[in-house]
Parts: sequence; structure tokens; C-alpha cells
Amino acid sequence: MVSGAGWIASAPADVQAEFLDDLDEGELLALPYLFEFWAMDHQLPPAGDWRSWVIMGGRGAGKTRAGAEWVRSMVEGSMPKDAGRARRVAIVGETLDQTREVMIFGESGILACSPPDRRPDWIAGRRVLQWPNGAEAHVISAHDPEALRGPQFDAAWVDELAKWPKAQDTWDMLQFALRLGEHPQVCVTTTPRNVPVLKKLLKLPSTVVTHAPTEANRANLADSFLAEVQARYAGTRLGRQELEGVLIEDAEGALWSHRLLEAQQVEHAPPLDRVVVAVDPPVTGNAGSDECGIIVVGVRMQGPEQEWHAYVLADASVQGVKPVGWAKAAVNAMEEWGADKLVAEVNQGGDLVEAVLRQVAPNVPFQKVHASRGKVARAEPVAALYEQGRVHHVRGLGQLEDQMCQMSVQGYQGKGSPDRVDALVWALHELILDSRAPAQPQLRSL
Repeated sequence: MVSGAGWIASAPADVQAEFLDDLDEGELLALPYLFEFWAMDHQLPPAGDWRSWVIMGGRGAGKTRAGAEWVRSMVEGSMPKDAGRARRVAIVGETLDQTREVMIFGESGILACSPPDRRPDWIAGRRVLQWPNGAEAHVISAHDPEALRGPQFDAAWVDELAKWPKAQDTWDMLQFALRLGEHPQVCVTTTPRNVPVLKKLLKLPSTVVTHAPTEANRANLADSFLAEVQARYAGTRLGRQELEGVLIEDAEGALWSHRLLEAQQVEHAPPLDRVVVAVDPPVTGNAGSDECGIIVVGVRMQGPEQEWHAYVLADASVQGVKPVGWAKAAVNAMEEWGADKLVAEVNQGGDLVEAVLRQVAPNVPFQKVHASRGKVARAEPVAALYEQGRVHHVRGLGQLEDQMCQMSVQGYQGKGSPDRVDALVWALHELILDSRAPAQPQLRSL
């Protein structure tokens, strides 16, 4: 058998028919239960010697099915009565009812995924699943951490850890209970939330993570559902969490918060007086280099300067390209948005930055900027503009906003360099803080 069904799903009808005709009766009966064949990449366990596998995804991304199939892979042997790798499994959900209705009896639960000759029996009085080979799974509620004091397991499936009311206590007790076998493992299926237990788990070297948005599983979701939730929540904090499966986390002492940024989002910018493209070029141009931050920002200059409002329009940042690549991306952003100036930091590249840009567009209006202060010192007055409600984001700038919320008074707390934030800061200094805007602006519509 081939591994992975992606090719057959997109193959012509005659190729699909030939593939199915080549299978004997036993293979045809087994095919619906061969999860390795049908699964998406994020639903399959990563290789390596991990303790915890966290499947972090949006609503409907196939997390429950992945968890149920992982339990099957742990308890089932080659034949229905052969032993698998695990004999005693903990099935832990937020409540007993949710655990039973979703993880056991749900449409993507263990019973629905199991072939008839390997399907476990549900023993309601004991809250136990029992397989034909003698393996058992015990259902436990996260509302009762003490229920994990005493039992011992060699595997566990944990669902919606980030929602649990007593998450840390229950998780800690589960770790003490995972003490059977040579290498106990736990599969965690959850929509991300900014809670301590999940953040601590993700930082452990023994944890591996797979991730997928709701969109990845669209073939198994109603089109009307996707259209409705994307129209309503795309680009919002809730949408990034519940649809994209992104952990929304603000650094301690952050200059910006996701809630602040979401509160100042707009669907569209009004007519603007000026638009600039700001660039924070990387030191090198290769696959391992930092991003080149390219941010498009406009300003509406109505009334006195202290009342001007800026609108962040687009994030055209690129990574892993040669200098001419980011220069083309910046010039393309200028043309797309009708920008009147390109602003670029030249601390790292000096005259080379301008030379590369003019190689792509000889007559580009260009403003060099030099960083004479640290990143935080430059960013703080920009953060003050946000606190005054004078900067707005068009929806869909999630990567930029994630970087912003990792910029704290102690410095940048994220990975790599905050190139998108640096470009944003230069744009807002150019448009508002440095007061270089023309005295008689001409309104333009976007």
C-alpha cells in the first residue's frame, strides 16, 4: 500500500478506479481504517523520542480524530488479540460528559475510528474502554485531579487542555500517573489559549508540536460553516486562536497587547493623505537570514498634527531572498499602494541598501534612516500613538501583531529579530513623529 492519500484524492477518476480495482476484498474493507493513508501531516505523530505530542489547531482541524487514532495505534497489535505498545491508557477531558460524548462516542471518537474486529467495549459502570486484546482506557475528568492519584498508565490522550478549570493540578497528577512501560507518552489535542499550563508544556524540550488551521480540514467541513466564521472572525484575536490555532501570547511588560490591537482594527482605511513603505533590510540574503520587514502605512492628516490618524495597510515582509528580492518586494508594495516614499534603515547595509533599491527602481523616492537609539527607545513613542487611539490596523496583520506583542520594555522577547516591528516604527516616525509630512496634502482613496 502507498502511504498518504493526497495523490489519489486529486487523481483523475480513471486513476482512482484503477487504484480501487487493484485492491482485494480484505484491502478494501481495511482501507477506511488505515489512518496513515488518509491522515494529514499534522495528524501523524512526529518522529523522535518525545514525551508529549501537542496537536494545536483551529476548530474542526481534525484534532479529535488524530487523538483517537493515536490511541488506536498505541493499543492495537498486528492482529485483534495481539498486544500493542500500551495496555493502560488515560483518556482525560474537561468533564466526564464531554470526554464520553466527544472522545469516546463522538463522530471522530475512538469507537467511530475502530474497525469492527478491534472495536473496544464501553463498560459504563467503570468508565472504561476495553479492547479485545485486554488493553483498557480509563475516562477521567479534569474537574477531579485527585482521580489520577493511585492509577498508573503507559499512555494518555488529553483533550482541550487549555480549557480545563484545574489544568495545572490535573496535568501534574497525570505526569505522576504516567509511570508504566519503557517510555510513557501523552497526546494533547487542544485549541490554543494563553494559559500557563500550555505555555509551560510547549517550552519543554521533550514536547513536540504539530499545527494546523481550520482551513486544512475544509474537505470534511461544511462550506457554509467556513464561509461564515471566516467572514466574521478572520483577522481577529478570536479568529487567530479558534480558526488558525495560533497561541496568542503577550510578553510581560509588552508595549502592545493583542486586545489593544484588535480593538483598533478596521475593515478598510479611509482616504489617506500620504502612504509610505518602510523597510528593515536583513544583514544577509539567504535562506537562514532574518526577515526583511516591509510594512505599508498611510496617514490621514485632518486637523492639527496631534489629531492625525495612521493606518497600517499591509505587511509585505519576505525572508530567505537575495537583496534584489526584498528590493523588488518593497518597490512592488509601493506601486500597489501608491506610496510616495520608501523609507529604509541603513545601519547595517549603508549605501548598499540604496544601491540595491535603485538597481530595481532607479527613480524611487527614497529616505535613509539611521538608528541612533535602541529598538525599545524608538518603539515607545510609537506605542504611545496606539494608546492614544491614533493608529489602526486593517485586518489580517497577524504576524506583525505577534511580533509587536513580544516587544517589551526589556527588549524583544520573541525569536530572531523584530524586523516587521522595526519597519512599522520607521513608517510611523516618518508619517507622524518626525513631522516631515507635506503642509498641503492631497487625499487619496485606497
